[in-house]
Amino acid sequence: MKILYAIQGTGNGHLSRAKEIIPALLKRAQVDILVSGTQAEVTLPYKIKYKLKGLSFYFGKNGGVDIAQTLNKNSILNVFSEIKNCPVKQYDLVINDFEPITAWACKFKGVKCISLSHQGALFTKGVPKPSHKDFIGSFIIKNYAKCNQNFGFHFKKYNNKVYTPIIRSDIRLLKKVEKDHYTVYLPSYSDEKIIQVLSKIKGIKWKVFSKNAKKYYQKKNVYIKPVNSKKFEKSLASCKGILCGAGFETPAEAIYLKKKLMVIPMKNQYEQHFNATALQELGVPVIKSLKKKHLPTIEQWIERGTTINLDFPNETQQLVDHILHEFIITEALQLT
Repeated sequence: MKILYAIQGTGNGHLSRAKEIIPALLKRAQVDILVSGTQAEVTLPYKIKYKLKGLSFYFGKNGGVDIAQTLNKNSILNVFSEIKNCPVKQYDLVINDFEPITAWACKFKGVKCISLSHQGALFTKGVPKPSHKDFIGSFIIKNYAKCNQNFGFHFKKYNNKVYTPIIRSDIRLLKKVEKDHYTVYLPSYSDEKIIQVLSKIKGIKWKVFSKNAKKYYQKKNVYIKPVNSKKFEKSLASCKGILCGAGFETPAEAIYLKKKLMVIPMKNQYEQHFNATALQELGVPVIKSLKKKHLPTIEQWIERGTTINLDFPNETQQLVDHILHEFIITEALQLT
C-alpha cells in the first residue's frame, strides 16, 4: 500500500505528533510525506517529499490570529494551483493532519482521504463545546481540510473515533523534577506584553519561550528565550507549572507530566475555545486574556493550583493499525 501522509505546518503540534505517527505508518506501508504551511519551529527527522506553501494562519502580538497578515500573506491563486497539481492520485490512501491542499485535491480527484487530527474530533459526539457560537470558526474547522472520514485526538476518549493524545517519545522519556520556575508559551502575545503583566507577580521566576526573540534576555523576573525544542522540553519537565495557549499538544504534555496548567485561548481561533472548554471541565483554570485584571487569578493558581490526573497510554501503533484495517475492509467490500 502506498500512503501520502499530509501534515499542517502552521504551529508545532502537527509536526510533533507526526514524529510518532510516521514510524507507525512505515511499519505497515510505503509512505511519502507532504507538509504545507509555515510558522513552525519543529523539524521532522524524515524526508519530506513535498513542501507546499499551503494556507497558513499568522499569529499576532495581542493574543490572537492576525487576520490582516493572514489574508495578506496567503495567495488564493497559489492555493488553487497547489490543489490542482497535488499528486494525490499516485496514492492508495491519503492520511491528513488538518492539511488543506491534499484534502481538497482528494475531494476534486476522487481519492480516499482520512483525517487523523485533533480538529477531526471537535464536532463529534460527546466532545465539550464552547458556550458561544462562532459560525466562521465552525465553518473553517469543518471545511479547511475536509476528509471522507475523521479520526481525532482529544484530552479524553469521548467516543470510539476519538483517541487520547499522542505524547512524543521525547516527552515520555523526560526525567520529571520540580525546580523554582514557571514555563510560559504564548506565541500570540508580544514579549513586551508578557513582561508587562507577569513581572507584576513578585518572587516568581517566569521562563518565557518566545517566537519573537532572537537571543536570551531578562527583564525583572521574566526570562525570555528563543523557541528551542530541547530547551522547552527540559523546562517543561522541571517547572512548577505551565502557562500557555489553549492549543492541544502543550496542554496534553503538561497533563502527562503531571504539571499544573493554566491556559489562555487565542482570539480568532475557535479550536482553542473548544480546548479551553474541555480543559475547564477537567479542572484546568482558563483566563480570557493576558491582562493585569487577571493577575489575582494567576496568583491564586500559583498558590493553590493542582495537577490533573489523566493517563495517556502509548497507543499510536494500535491507532494506525485500526485506521488501515478499516480502510482495507471498506475497500474490499466496495469491490464485492
